[in-house]
Amino acid sequence: MPDWLTPQQWQAVLLSLQVSAVAIAASLPLGILTAHALARWRFPGHALLNGLVHLPLILPPVVTGYLLLLGFGRRGIFGAPLAEWFGIVFAFRWTGAALAAAVMAFPLMVRTIRLSIEAVDPRLEQAAATLGASRGAVFRTVTLPLILPGIIAGSIIGFAKAMGEFGATITFVSNIPGQTQTLPTAIYTELQVPGTEAQIARLVAVSVLIAMAALIASEWLGRRLARRLSGT
Repeated sequence: MPDWLTPQQWQAVLLSLQVSAVAIAASLPLGILTAHALARWRFPGHALLNGLVHLPLILPPVVTGYLLLLGFGRRGIFGAPLAEWFGIVFAFRWTGAALAAAVMAFPLMVRTIRLSIEAVDPRLEQAAATLGASRGAVFRTVTLPLILPGIIAGSIIGFAKAMGEFGATITFVSNIPGQTQTLPTAIYTELQVPGTEAQIARLVAVSVLIAMAALIASEWLGRRLARRLSGT
């Protein structure tokens, strides 16, 4: 590996990539379902669901991390039975960092996919339904192909957000080198040490490059798929 970052710092970069990828892959199915529900369904509690989805954008990340600790810590409402019955532990593990990243990225991902769904002409879905297709078949054969650029864009934007997650992560899983130390928390660690300006600049440069690469990829893939779907 290049010697302009220490092995521990490269480990933080790789862990960030792993955490972000797992966070998006695990939350994407729920994100698509939630976006579809908010865009197409009308039901009691619609406004409440919308508020809960976007709550992590409004709350201080430290509060979100504390709530995750209460819910998914070893003695939490969900964390205790998960640890006892299935051996799944989130607190102070990289899996907890993935959970925190997923929660913080979820609103952006859902919002992007929801806008994509709302851009689909409902008459196309209605036409398929009149031909006898079930709701699931309409979604798979009509809606899903049309919103694929939005799904990809939402996933990549969510990935970029997960890469930069700090407050909820450090509150929920702390900052343990080699276990829960991600790229943002590695930068925070270097900030506490005098004379590490060069190392901080390099870590920041890596962070910016990854974020820009994700955004450029989102734009490129979105346009490519849109052209393919339009047949041009």
